[in-house]
Amino acid sequence: MDFLAWFDINNTLVNIPIGGGYAMSWIEAIGTCFGLLCIWFASKEKTINFLFGLINVTLFAIIFFQIQLYSLLLLQLFFFCANVYGWYTWTKPRDGVDDALEVRWLSKQKLMLTAAVSVVGIGLLTVYIDPVFFALANLSVDILNLFGAGLAAPVLQPDAFPFWDATMTVLSVIAQILMIRKYVENWMMWVVINIISIGIYAAQGVYAMSIQYLILLFIAANGAYGWMLTAKKNQQAKAAV
Repeated sequence: MDFLAWFDINNTLVNIPIGGGYAMSWIEAIGTCFGLLCIWFASKEKTINFLFGLINVTLFAIIFFQIQLYSLLLLQLFFFCANVYGWYTWTKPRDGVDDALEVRWLSKQKLMLTAAVSVVGIGLLTVYIDPVFFALANLSVDILNLFGAGLAAPVLQPDAFPFWDATMTVLSVIAQILMIRKYVENWMMWVVINIISIGIYAAQGVYAMSIQYLILLFIAANGAYGWMLTAKKNQQAKAAV
């Protein structure tokens, strides 16, 4: 098989008999596997999750480029940078125990700020989601054309689920940041995101994606449970000092 052909979304690995049938490509299957590994190892507080995350977002950026979802492609750039930063943050040397980055809960002040930013962000993006993503899509095309892609301006349709789409986008960005900083609340956000995703993809008839997010839901729930136990141990260790 030609190496470049492996990245083609039309290069089918398996036909899944779900709904009207779903042809899963090699790149989507491998990208999904790395995404699941990323979330699983993050739930176990293993730094290797960032390596799997980098591979996942890179492959999905290629997919979004091929299916002309340029705003989502640009979002992968954020997640790529977030994974690089997270890898650095989790591994850089610390001066002492008090300076160590450990699993913990948000303080009341940070929790209130996070909630406020989430509500405002979701509200604004719900209202302006179409112009925002249209602008991001055109920006992506302009950037790609600087490198000789020769793409035409994308033709985009209005968002089918503006509130839920905005909720998933805003919470995904915030949850990624909280995960990098090892705050337990990130997993609660991922649980909410995954529940919404299951419903949205099922409503759109993309049942394979619904199943994927169902798996991610269980991983996120397990991550929340594991990190809550770790945070409790960390609090007890500090109290004992």
